[in-house]
Amino acid sequence: MAACGSDAATGDSDAFSIVVTTSIHGDIVRSALGDAVPDAITIDVVMPAGADPHDFSASAKQAELMENAGLLVTNGLDLEAGLDGIIDAVADTGTPVFAFSDHLDVLSTSDEDHADEDHADEDHADEDHADEDHADEDHADEDHADEDHADEDHADEDHADEDHEDHADEDHADEDHDDEDHDDEDHDDEDHDDHDGHDHGGVDPHLWTDPAGLIPVLEALRAELTTAGVDSADIDESLDAYIARLETLDAEIETILAPIPDDQRVLVTNHDAFGYFANRYGFEVIGTVIPSLTTNAEVSPAALDDLAELMRDRSVTAVFAENTESDQLASALADEVGGGVQVVELFSGSLGPSGSGAEDYISMMTTNAELIAEALAP
Repeated sequence: MAACGSDAATGDSDAFSIVVTTSIHGDIVRSALGDAVPDAITIDVVMPAGADPHDFSASAKQAELMENAGLLVTNGLDLEAGLDGIIDAVADTGTPVFAFSDHLDVLSTSDEDHADEDHADEDHADEDHADEDHADEDHADEDHADEDHADEDHADEDHADEDHEDHADEDHADEDHDDEDHDDEDHDDEDHDDHDGHDHGGVDPHLWTDPAGLIPVLEALRAELTTAGVDSADIDESLDAYIARLETLDAEIETILAPIPDDQRVLVTNHDAFGYFANRYGFEVIGTVIPSLTTNAEVSPAALDDLAELMRDRSVTAVFAENTESDQLASALADEVGGGVQVVELFSGSLGPSGSGAEDYISMMTTNAELIAEALAP
């Protein structure tokens, strides 16, 4: 557990050490740096696949791993709420902390209603998506690098008008947190102000659900590593190739989702984890089982009743659960709605195990798009 997901040759003192908090971010960093790992760079990932970043707590060994990093890479926005104290302590020692969220414009919970987004004349990864109409969006010749978004630029896209809420009652079976008892550990400033119910300060931390939004993050990581002394010759080719792959992925997702009609581009999810995805690809999130941006929130029976009624009114045919949570509440909601509403498990805060189709970030995003299209397309 001290080096979960590590490609690190930890005995190589000449290699630059990167420690990444979550499995998704770890795969993105590892894939982007490519052949530089482990020769010039070692990478360790704290959270194993299947761990929910909202309530993960590090063991003493994992905390030590973070504290000894040359660069600590996080999501930011309190996604890793159980690690905040350690992250703060690492920063206090002078170790650089690179947060994905510092390098793009994040979604605010006040930015709701995606139905009327206008992406006219956008160049989407230099691909022509003419004739695709997504919730009143015109994606012909989309340019996601230069598009103008009212109120917010998330990796140069419009995240205006999005509804996000917070969640709880999650099932973390299969997570093994041996040595995770921190009651007697002092990591300097580890007072998390009761993260059970943390609201992320009104901003959405689930930024990886928009692959195009990661491009400026990777450019910032390039600059960070160069400043830290990593030879640009070791990383530039791989970083450029991975950025191109993200652009291709973005276009592939558009194609996968194209068969879904505008009036069926409606999502009900377990917790509010797909706001960036919805904004990017023309969906409306009309409600969540757990009414929060975090899985550590209370669920109101009355709110679930209201959501069930809304789903019937909108003829919603699927509830999207998550791989890091129990689908018990989602299934109960589907039963309440009736009419054959299906429960479909997506991959949200973590990669999936081998054979899941979500072993890495690229495949995870592709699989999620395929599952959504299969559930919502006629």
